[in-house]
Amino acid sequence: MPVEAGRILTTHVGSLPRPQDVVDLVLAEDRGEEVDRDTYDRVVQAAVTDRVRHQVEAGVDLVSDGEMSKIGYATYIRHRLSGFETGDIPRATPADLDAYPAFRDRLAQSGATARYLRPICRGPISYEHREPLERDLRRFATAIGQEHPVGAFMNAPSPGIIALFQPNEYYSDPDDYLTAIAEAMKIEYEAIVNAGLSLQIDAPDLAMGRHIMYRDRSDEEFIVRARKHVEVLNHALREVPTDRVRLHICWGNYEGPHHLDIGVDKIMDAILGARCSTLVFEASNPRHAHEWALWAEAKIPDDKILAPGVLDTTTNFIEHPMLVAERICRFADIVGRDRVLAATDCGFGTWSGFGAIDPDICWAKLRSLSEGARLASERLF
Repeated sequence: MPVEAGRILTTHVGSLPRPQDVVDLVLAEDRGEEVDRDTYDRVVQAAVTDRVRHQVEAGVDLVSDGEMSKIGYATYIRHRLSGFETGDIPRATPADLDAYPAFRDRLAQSGATARYLRPICRGPISYEHREPLERDLRRFATAIGQEHPVGAFMNAPSPGIIALFQPNEYYSDPDDYLTAIAEAMKIEYEAIVNAGLSLQIDAPDLAMGRHIMYRDRSDEEFIVRARKHVEVLNHALREVPTDRVRLHICWGNYEGPHHLDIGVDKIMDAILGARCSTLVFEASNPRHAHEWALWAEAKIPDDKILAPGVLDTTTNFIEHPMLVAERICRFADIVGRDRVLAATDCGFGTWSGFGAIDPDICWAKLRSLSEGARLASERLF
């Protein structure tokens, strides 16, 4: 699509702030409370349509459903896959936050943490409940039909990030756990593409996993595991056309030191080996803004499109359009203007009811994204 546009197109990572009525219903559903289905569908449909409208009005070309119905980008799967129960296993904190315990504790005490029940794998995994996915696809199709965006995508988590957030107490081997997740999620991946949407695989496991799941391992050991995660993901995507897949790489969408983030150069070979046409990645926050220079040194295949984050999603600063344009042009210099999308570092609503960005500022940031893409297009085309 970027090749045909004649200008720099805009997109974002996927999640958007949920209205409070959606948050209340999604949290109630996650707690197992009885929820009136008609009310739920009406409220979530209204939110999806509203969020698509806001994206189009802000100038976003390739839109999402905002992940309105999902409690979180990876933990929602317990409502679709068999084998998961909720339990009380301690959650691993990122190593960079543990390095600064006073700051970590202040975040927790301020309520700046997501609320969700912890899914644990305690049985065989299969894609047992298709209804939530089918409802998401119908809602999004309705909104797209009303707002007519340039293009649309839907998010789904990688097998590796599901394994990172959902502890395994059933499979004897970690690779067996990954494979079981991949075979189940294959159904969701293919359904999204068969519905006419692009598929975005959210894969923070390939970056953030270093300082969470593999925090006590060496970089070399983590890179071996990252390659395995990509291998399993590729197998799950084996029947999906590569040009319909976007891969999102992330070091964690939270304000924190991030001084233990693994460099993109160390994981570059692994992520470039993924079956996808587009790579969506952090490129504007203070820990990763410099890495455009590492992308310039990489051997990027000619069929890859880069969608660098040109907006930070952990701060309410509204980036100036000229800065956005500058960031876009840096990557256009690397791979050419026809292989760049303007994106965001991460989502604006990673967890239902929790997000650092004020909703009104979210739309203002996306307008700045679009204006920056317009300025960059004037320079590049």
